[in-house]
Formats: sequence, structure tokens, C-alpha cells
Amino acid sequence: MNQQELGAMVHVSRQTISLIERGDYSPSVTLALKLAGVFDVKVEDIFVYTDDGKDDADE
Repeated sequence: MNQQELGAMVHVSRQTISLIERGDYSPSVTLALKLAGVFDVKVEDIFVYTDDGKDDADE
């Protein structure tokens, strides 16, 4: 399966899939769930939360 095919399955562009793969884009919960469903895994199996040390109040 290529990026174009995966994007079509979850209704996003190939570019969005590329950004997710590179770690330059964090998908919405809905998109993360769709991707997990395509691969029949839990969201936690493909996405990991890491705290970047930023506090939302500092922004």
C-alpha cells in the first residue's frame, strides 16, 4: 500500500500521510482511529505521545 492508497482509505491527501510518517503532523483523534482501523491495531501501537516540555500557558 502506498501513501496515495492509504490517504484515500482514510480520506486525506498523500501529503498528509507523508507528514504523519515524518512526524511533522499530529493527526486528529478521528484520523488516528481511522489509521489504526486500517491496520487493525490500537492507536497506541502506531502513535506515541511525548511531552515536548511546553506549557500551553506559555504560548
